[in-house]
Amino acid sequence: QVQLVESGGGLVQPGGSLSLSCASSVSIFGTTMGWYRRAPGKQRELVAHITSGAFTEYSDSVKGRFTISRDNAKNTVYLQMNSLEPEDTAVYYCNTAPMNFWLWGQGTQVTVSS
Repeated sequence: QVQLVESGGGLVQPGGSLSLSCASSVSIFGTTMGWYRRAPGKQRELVAHITSGAFTEYSDSVKGRFTISRDNAKNTVYLQMNSLEPEDTAVYYCNTAPMNFWLWGQGTQVTVSS
């Protein structure tokens, strides 16, 4: 059974940073991976993705502040989040891109508040 487990969320002040991790129970080699988030009252959105060749793309809302990366040897995808804003408050999930319905995990809560 394939599992994706997100970690690293927490409470941070505006302007702060957090680093999220997503560990896969199977190899992610050759798979485009993405970080998604669901803010209160909003639909889940893709904020960043990374191809197997490490090409990256970001949503306009996080471009220049977030960095996605991957370590295929560890089957792990990362999201470095800097200059966090209250609008970044959400549950963050990883999944393939495009997403696979069966792979949604519990996510990790990120709260940006003073």
